[in-house]
Amino acid sequence: MLDEPATGLDLAAREQLLSALDSLRAEHPTLASILVTHHLEEIPTSTTHALLIRDGRVQTQGAVDVVLTTDNISECFDHPIEISKQRGRWVATAAHR
Repeated sequence: MLDEPATGLDLAAREQLLSALDSLRAEHPTLASILVTHHLEEIPTSTTHALLIRDGRVQTQGAVDVVLTTDNISECFDHPIEISKQRGRWVATAAHR
């Protein structure tokens, strides 16, 4: 279980951490891990499932591509956020209302 593991890391260290997590997953495909974050850009490319929690309750859960959508993230954070993917990594930016 990793609780906000990139907190306090500079950009290079964060990228090294995410690469290491993806490598670990590739080497041990049956190994389960849980990563907690508020920052979608910190989600490893090897992530298969996601769970969104709001006000202490599960808002949505399932396959990562189904859960991490513009609508779901905007609802979870009660703010318009546009979600996209670049080279397998998630990107979140403010959406225009």
